[in-house]
Amino acid sequence: MTAGAEPTRLRPGVVLGAVALVVVVLLAGAVLGPAGLAASDVLRELLGLLPGVGSGSGLTPRQLDILWLVRLPRVVLGAIVGGTLALCGAAYQAVFRNPLADPYLLGVAAGAGLGATVAIVAGGGGGAWVPPAAFIGATVAVLLAYGFSRLPGTSTSTSLILAGVAVAAFLTAVQTYLQQRNDETIRQVYSWILGRLSTNGWSETLMVLPYVAVSVAVILGHRRLLDVLAVGDAEAATLGVHVARVRVLVVAAATLGSAAVVAVSGLIGFVGIIVPHAVRLMFGVGNRIVLPLAALGGAAFLVLADIAARVALAPAELPIGVVTAFTGAPFFALVLRRSRGLA
Repeated sequence: MTAGAEPTRLRPGVVLGAVALVVVVLLAGAVLGPAGLAASDVLRELLGLLPGVGSGSGLTPRQLDILWLVRLPRVVLGAIVGGTLALCGAAYQAVFRNPLADPYLLGVAAGAGLGATVAIVAGGGGGAWVPPAAFIGATVAVLLAYGFSRLPGTSTSTSLILAGVAVAAFLTAVQTYLQQRNDETIRQVYSWILGRLSTNGWSETLMVLPYVAVSVAVILGHRRLLDVLAVGDAEAATLGVHVARVRVLVVAAATLGSAAVVAVSGLIGFVGIIVPHAVRLMFGVGNRIVLPLAALGGAAFLVLADIAARVALAPAELPIGVVTAFTGAPFFALVLRRSRGLA
């Protein structure tokens, strides 16, 4: 279905199909990798968690450790990161009515990058300090952008975007300076910047869950109001919508979710643009449809990208940000071609 034939509501069959896709991709992520695990054994192990279903999986203790302490935490974290980035990208695009807006729009990436760089430089590698430092950096960057956009005579959504660009440029310059002054840490910094889903058990997943839960609840709770905003601020205000409050709440929620997942995954680009665009092309432009499907599609997309990153050069591993960038360029070429009526 195209955007020109937009449905009025999200059909259950579409949701079930999207959920099934995510489940299949998660299972594939748990099975595929350098340490081969039989799909049937993994499936039996997971089914054994269901009440009344108790069957031996046949996995050795070492394989069980790989499954429960390495593979599953990684694929679950990938689904959370991908779903959050895609949902927040769709939310930013709806709020600013800009199809190129993404979770890094307001300086989230630059702030997180600077925070991670400071932690790595100060701590000789960063370690456990990198995620909280990245989260703090991303949050401070957005607060700065918002503060500049609220200066007298500049309080518009466009001003917020421009302030975000200015803050991102400044913070990126500071980060570059720190890297050049501490060149022995450049490799570690770039490893983080290019994105990764390496985990230490379930700790990263548990760390981001509260922030992601709040972000998702607020954004999905405002999906109908975002559809009203699409007709314009003045028209939405005449319908009783408090435009400024809705915009601030959604932007704050999207920033909170983006900062949280970026803190544990590094800078993984394109997810917040590719997935919402793909959903709009297939199912329509209404936010009641785009937002939930973008979350599910983003989860599946990033887990697939992580699988490709793990198996393409096994036993070596590609940065996942490289995989998403390889996907992003052809996608935009396809969108441009379709928009010109050549496809």
